[in-house]
Amino acid sequence: MLIRSETPADVDAVREVVGSAFGEHADHVLTMLDALRADPAWVEGLSLVALGGDGDVVGHVLLTRVTIASARGPVPALTLSPLSVAPAAQRRGIGTALVAAALDSASAAGWPLVVLEGDPRYYGRRGFVAADPVGLASPSPLIPPGAWQVALLPAHEPWMTGATTLSAPLLAINDVPRV
Repeated sequence: MLIRSETPADVDAVREVVGSAFGEHADHVLTMLDALRADPAWVEGLSLVALGGDGDVVGHVLLTRVTIASARGPVPALTLSPLSVAPAAQRRGIGTALVAAALDSASAAGWPLVVLEGDPRYYGRRGFVAADPVGLASPSPLIPPGAWQVALLPAHEPWMTGATTLSAPLLAINDVPRV
């Protein structure tokens, strides 16, 4: 498996993987993904794809900008969303490898932290911890308790705490009630 930055030629394959991975919620996630591509939150090079043995896209992860409103001023940070693996390729470590590659890329670029909404049982094994105890309150009341998480990277400083401001596309999907 090879993980690399997404290219323009990958966009349709990424949409297919995301759509198949999210099933009945695919329309909401694809709308968010398309909006993020055109949003100032987009960071070139931080949309990563995993290629299977035949060179086809089998997984995708995206990091985009968020802002932490710290007492010392705004702190640029990242959020991880979405993470997708084609159903036929799941349970092979592709998601884990994508998360690790995303965190490595963020660290190498000097970002201080990555936040996300997700299952603590999954992301906790991949370097994430509950964000609230670290001083990063959930940006939406619709995010279930414990699901707002953070990976603190080498550039993180203890004072980098506060409210997280999500981009408009991420806010829109967080306004979708959970079932």
